[in-house]
Amino acid sequence: MQTQERDIAVTAVALATGERSMPVTAQPAMGGGFRIDVFDSMAALEAEWRALERDDLASLHQSYDWCSAWVETFRHPLAIVRGSLGDHTAFILPLEIIRERGVRRAEFIGTRHSNINTGLFSAEFLQGAAEGLTSAQTTAVAEALRGKADIVILRNVPLDWRGRRSPLASLPAVENQNHAFQLPFLGSFEASLKQVNAKRRRKKFKHQSRLLDAKGGYDYVNAAPDQQDGLLDLFFEQKATRFREAGLPDVFAHAPTQAALRRLLRHGNDGVDATLQMHALRLKGEHEGHIAAVAALSRKGDHVVCQFASIDEALVAEASPGELLFWLMIERLHREGVALFDFGIGDQNYKRSWCPMETTQHDLFLPISGIGHVAALAERSITRAKAAIKSNRQLYTFIQRLRARRGAGPAVADENDRN
Repeated sequence: MQTQERDIAVTAVALATGERSMPVTAQPAMGGGFRIDVFDSMAALEAEWRALERDDLASLHQSYDWCSAWVETFRHPLAIVRGSLGDHTAFILPLEIIRERGVRRAEFIGTRHSNINTGLFSAEFLQGAAEGLTSAQTTAVAEALRGKADIVILRNVPLDWRGRRSPLASLPAVENQNHAFQLPFLGSFEASLKQVNAKRRRKKFKHQSRLLDAKGGYDYVNAAPDQQDGLLDLFFEQKATRFREAGLPDVFAHAPTQAALRRLLRHGNDGVDATLQMHALRLKGEHEGHIAAVAALSRKGDHVVCQFASIDEALVAEASPGELLFWLMIERLHREGVALFDFGIGDQNYKRSWCPMETTQHDLFLPISGIGHVAALAERSITRAKAAIKSNRQLYTFIQRLRARRGAGPAVADENDRN
C-alpha cells in the first residue's frame, strides 16, 4: 500500500499553526508489472521528479521548481500520478485538482499559465511507448484517480514535439484554439535570421538603434537578482495599462498569480537554466532610466520560452521597443547554445514576423466518472467554439471588449490575452 504525504503547502500551514495531519493512504493500481501510485505531496517524489525532468524535451512547466511555485501559492489538492515498470519510474504526471461547477478536474499544475505541457517520461519508457499509453495503462491511471477526480484534462500538449511523438497522444484529443510559435536557431545568427527575411530584420534593427541613439542610446538589461522584482512590478503596471487601453481584462491582476510569478523568480535559476528571468530595454540620455520594454524568459536546456512581455510606448513608440528587445534577447541567446526560441501560445503578428515554425497543441481528455464523461463532451464543444470564434477576428474582438465591460476577471480570461 502506497503511503501518501500531505500537500507541502498545506503541511507547512499545519506545522505553523501547531496542527498535525495523519498520512493518507491509497491502494495503487497494478497489472503486468505496471504500477500506478497517486501522491498528494510533491516532496515524496522530488528525487525521481528531478531525474526525469533532465530530459531536454520535457517541458519546463512540469519541472519541480515551476510546479512548486504554483502549489505553494494556490494550494490546490494534488494528485500526482507516478507510473512505474518494476522498480523503475516510467513517468510522472504532476496534476492538481480544480473543483468548478461540481466537477473535479485533474489538470497539470499551473496549466492556465503554461505555454507547453508534455509530462515527464523516462528514456526507457519512451522507447517502448511509440504507440502511446496502452489501453491498460490508461485504465490503470483512471482507476487510481477514481474518487479524487471526475476527469483528467491535459491542456496545451503537442502530440509531436521536436521529432518526438508524445506517449499521451493515444488519449482522446481536441485541437487547442491557440497555437504556439517558435524560431529555431541554426548554425549562425545570420542563418537563423534568413528564416524570417534577414535583410528586412537587419534594416529594422539599424533603424530602431539609430532612433534611440539620437536620444542618448539604450541598454539591454539581463536582470540581476536585485532587479528582478522591480522589473516584474513594472511589467504588471505596463500590462495593466495596455489591457485597459485595449478594453481587455487584465489577466495578471490576480494577486495569487502575481505571488506565484514572484516565487518563480527565486526558483531554479542556476546561471544557465532559469525558471523565470526578467529582461528589459532601458533608455539612456534624455530619457535616462526609463524602461521601454520588459520580457520574462524561461530556459530549460536548449529551449527558451518567452512567458510574457510588455511595452511602454509613451516616449519612443516609433522605435518599436518591444521588437528591439526581442532582437537583443535572441542575439544573445544565439551565442549561449540555445536551439529554439519559443514565443509561446497565442497568434500575434509580431510572433509570425519572427517565427517560421508553428506548433499545434491539443487538449487531452480522460473521463473517470459519469460526470466526467459529460464534462469531456462540454469541454470539447467549448474548445471548438473558441477556435471558431478566434478564427473570426471581428467577432473575437467584440467578445473581448464585451467581457471587459462586464468586468471579466482572470479566472475566465483566455490564455491568449496574456500577449
